[in-house]
Amino acid sequence: MEDLALRPKTLDEYIGQERLKQKLRVYLEAAKARKEPLEHLLLFGPPGLGKTTLAHVIAHELGVNLRVTSGPAIEKPGDLAAILANSLEEGDILFIDEIHRLSRQAEEHLYPAMEDFVMDIVIGQGPAARTIRLELPRFALIGATTRPGLITAPLLSRFGIVEHLEYYTPEELAQGVMRDARLLGVRITEEAALEIGRRSRGTMRVAKRLFRRVRDFAQVEGEEVITRERALEALAALGLDELGLEKRDREILEVLILRFGAGPVGLATLATALSEDPGTLEEVHEPYLIRQGLLKRTPRGRVATELAYRHLGYPPPVGPLLEP
Repeated sequence: MEDLALRPKTLDEYIGQERLKQKLRVYLEAAKARKEPLEHLLLFGPPGLGKTTLAHVIAHELGVNLRVTSGPAIEKPGDLAAILANSLEEGDILFIDEIHRLSRQAEEHLYPAMEDFVMDIVIGQGPAARTIRLELPRFALIGATTRPGLITAPLLSRFGIVEHLEYYTPEELAQGVMRDARLLGVRITEEAALEIGRRSRGTMRVAKRLFRRVRDFAQVEGEEVITRERALEALAALGLDELGLEKRDREILEVLILRFGAGPVGLATLATALSEDPGTLEEVHEPYLIRQGLLKRTPRGRVATELAYRHLGYPPPVGPLLEP
């Protein structure tokens, strides 16, 4: 319930994504002026950047209802028909998270719904089967995905608006922390909020999570104000360093450096050395290490950069190393 209370309701309250918000204001005003539903919108970007929150904001700005579901939850066309025919009114928004995980059968039934606001359902089997056409209210579909490359071309072409969410700056993340603190009645200095923002991997969801944990430490210690010093102590206790690396992130770099001489080493070999699932390494840990210039993916395998040596306090070896 706390997260719902903290969720922004308007574009002005939504922090960051300024270029996207500027365009959305135009799209929303145009739709309202024409008294038409918003054009179908696809939002893509890494997890935790606020795609679901933005869908709620858009619905609130338009004064319409929002129906939230996910690709894996729509297993068959009947599931989709139930949502479109029974849950939506004229102008409402259907938000499908992880839309790239829609089944092919459900996706194909979504095409006419998006284009013509109709859906054909087959009743029965064999020679006795018959088709019923459902007339649907004119709705707007907002799809969200972290894997835009998995969106099929026919589905992608039916979105009138396609937008990318970017990582947040530490300053924007600090603004988010300050806003949450104000709404929760928690006193925190701007310097403390910025330290949290610097360790939040450019992701608002991470910043909100770290703020709650720092608040826990301050509350238990009886601190009335979360200062920079208190925030740093709590963040260190959580195992985060100044770049926001967690213990597991540092272990990955240490294994690369100490066991494999910085690499290159294949993903499967590295995963075995860490007793970790290769998918977890590739999808959870590596993207941030690469963004920070600490790790490189090469045709021959993973390589720790000279910056990784310096960050962990190890002297870089003599000889060429891949620079970030």
